[in-house]
Amino acid sequence: MNKSRLDLVFSALSDPTRRSMLAQLAEGERNITALAERYDVSQPAISKHLGVLEKAGLIHRTKSGREFLIRVDPRPIDEARNWIAHYERFWKDQFDAVGAYLDARKNQSRH
Repeated sequence: MNKSRLDLVFSALSDPTRRSMLAQLAEGERNITALAERYDVSQPAISKHLGVLEKAGLIHRTKSGREFLIRVDPRPIDEARNWIAHYERFWKDQFDAVGAYLDARKNQSRH
């Protein structure tokens, strides 16, 4: 995943309304009206949230008759998860090394 796409994904996920929308969409495709029912915000605000999610690649819109159907695309989240997993291994290794160093220092001071 390139850095700019990763930035867009994390930025999109930083908002609780957008995370809630993704949770709804994880249950299945929705039209914009059904998706917006839970939120006490204007239609332009809903459209703006959807635009952010779409720009990050987290959702796709398809036209069906007169309405747009929205579905989630899990690929960007999987890519972000892989990026996080890489750094999780790095930091775990770093903390393990610090722990080993401290244990060695503690053992040296006992002798």
